[in-house]
Amino acid sequence: MEREARFMQPASVVLRQPSLGERGFVAERLLAPEQAIVAYFARAELASPRVERVPLATAAGRVLAIEAIAREDHPSHVRSTMDGFAVHSGGGAQRTIVGEVRMGAAAPRAIGRDEALRIPTGGALPDGADAVVPLEDVDEHDATIALRTTLKPGENLTVRGADLSAGERVFGPGRRLGAPELGVLATLGYAEVDVFARPRFGIISTGDELVDPGSTLAPGQIRDSNRYALGASLQAFGAEVVHLPRAPDDLGALRRALAAALEGCDGIVLTGGSSVGERDYTPRVVAELGAPGPIVHGIRVKPGKPTLLAAVAGKPIVGLPGNPASSLMILEAVARPIVVALTGETHARPKTLEARAAAPFNGREGWTWYVPARLGVRGATLVAEPLPLRSSHTSLLSRAAGYVTLGELRPRIDAGASVSVTLFSCGGAPIE
Repeated sequence: MEREARFMQPASVVLRQPSLGERGFVAERLLAPEQAIVAYFARAELASPRVERVPLATAAGRVLAIEAIAREDHPSHVRSTMDGFAVHSGGGAQRTIVGEVRMGAAAPRAIGRDEALRIPTGGALPDGADAVVPLEDVDEHDATIALRTTLKPGENLTVRGADLSAGERVFGPGRRLGAPELGVLATLGYAEVDVFARPRFGIISTGDELVDPGSTLAPGQIRDSNRYALGASLQAFGAEVVHLPRAPDDLGALRRALAAALEGCDGIVLTGGSSVGERDYTPRVVAELGAPGPIVHGIRVKPGKPTLLAAVAGKPIVGLPGNPASSLMILEAVARPIVVALTGETHARPKTLEARAAAPFNGREGWTWYVPARLGVRGATLVAEPLPLRSSHTSLLSRAAGYVTLGELRPRIDAGASVSVTLFSCGGAPIE
């Protein structure tokens, strides 16, 4: 019980985060990822997302900002579910064909008990009819049909309001719009729809060693790859990505870059400079920009311990480690709720798959570990294979379909045990 209490510290321990002048991280003062997010939202006071109206044709992937209410019954009339004849179920076996129902029009007349109207699938049922007999269940001769089956009232038809009733709440704000939702909104009569504006997230890479992807590398240089990986994840979360100029390892340059980014963006993601080294300026600069500033600095997690979660004037600032695997993993596994909060989406959850561990997944007691996992099928079983965690390897996460979370109190999952794999929001290796 004592051990469990040590791991589940209250969110107030954020006040014991490393000070800006402190050298190194003290593990006992760091928050677990879940605690870090709780502490962050308790203090960040993020701005509410804006609302804009867009044509329904361009609303795929957007987040609904209104209550979608059915203003009428759907269907608005009784409809046939078969190609056949509209009849009264209580009539005789012989029926006289007295006309035809056309699609998109009301029935031309009512029918008697021994009459029938030819009707297509989706056609409006005439007065006097309470069932539809399919074409394959009649013998047709001249202007008559002979039924080869008995019918019950309501057979082969859809009643008014069977799908949606007038006044029914269909969707609420915060729902991401996909193919099914767009079809329903069109049915409800929405040619345009109010959605939350996509938050603009600026990406700033920091470091003197970074060069453009097309550059020839000199000794000590690396190509600026993190921004493209992070940008793809941000877009998958529902954000609009703004690639901002790189910031060198210079206090004034970083200060100017962050101030400019805050002017034009709703949130900022930085890579590099978030640790506690002499040239890791990000926490200091963020503290100067406004309240509340740094909220969480350092998380009890691998990879990604030197993560910074901050906010200035309702805008989130996420400082990620410079190592490629660490930066992308922390954005996906830890910072995702911060980005999603600005999209207005509710109940957003990463996709997971249940598999069997092909080999042991090992972490460290008292820490949260995110272990990259490759997925494959052996026989009829989906299996997850742990990959060696190398934070500096750009290719590591492209070899994985997702990651397995090892908690503080369960640092190992044995081979053959059930394991939950969280899939990357964008990309990742296919199931082999």
